[in-house]
Amino acid sequence: MLTYETVLILKPVMSDPEVAGFLEKTKQAIAGEGGEVVNHEVWGRRKLTHSIGKAREGIYAYLKYKAGPPLLRKLGHNFGLSEDVLRDMTIAVRDRRVREKKPKKAKPAAAAARA
Repeated sequence: MLTYETVLILKPVMSDPEVAGFLEKTKQAIAGEGGEVVNHEVWGRRKLTHSIGKAREGIYAYLKYKAGPPLLRKLGHNFGLSEDVLRDMTIAVRDRRVREKKPKKAKPAAAAARA
């Protein structure tokens, strides 16, 4: 399973209980398909840089979860069909371990020139 992050922009007319209910249904869908929700947050109502439909504001929500590709396709399909979702964006989180650089070996010609 890979780790994914999804940011949703929901309709601004949704109340706080409706947003919580929508996120709860989404978390249950993830858990029902064998995924695991790592973190979720509601970032609140924010002004959009350009209107989406007729909406000038949106409610931002963030989900971080572990899932397989079939679940990711299913969630994307469900977000596309939902009238409550204005936009969604999902990215895969990669492991960002920094590799240690190996020291470069001196070339024989350079070593002889130094001596």
